[in-house]
Amino acid sequence: MTTRTFRIMVRGVFDGLTDEQRAELLAAASEHDVLHAAFTREGHLSYDLAARAAFTFRFLDEGEAEEDILEAAERAEQSAQAWLTERGYGYKNLRSQAEDLSQAALGKRQRRAAHTAR
Repeated sequence: MTTRTFRIMVRGVFDGLTDEQRAELLAAASEHDVLHAAFTREGHLSYDLAARAAFTFRFLDEGEAEEDILEAAERAEQSAQAWLTERGYGYKNLRSQAEDLSQAALGKRQRRAAHTAR
């Protein structure tokens, strides 16, 4: 069996942050800038509190079967919840979206590169 790679995005909104928590997040904002967002095994958090209270965690996971994507999405949500809870950050509207890269459509450049690699 081949290994499938999953990209999972867990989105939500910070809720009920104290002034101290908000200042803490703003101080670390450069580490969580959306322009530096990446899909990682441990999960990468991005947000822009100056614009809005929304955040996104990006996770990378693997599985062997198509249905493993559901477990990967659940693990990602649990990891995001744990990270937020450990720091005492309130949140709401948590939801995830997962993509199996083996099922993703190739873009025009990727198709051309795959064709010339043959």
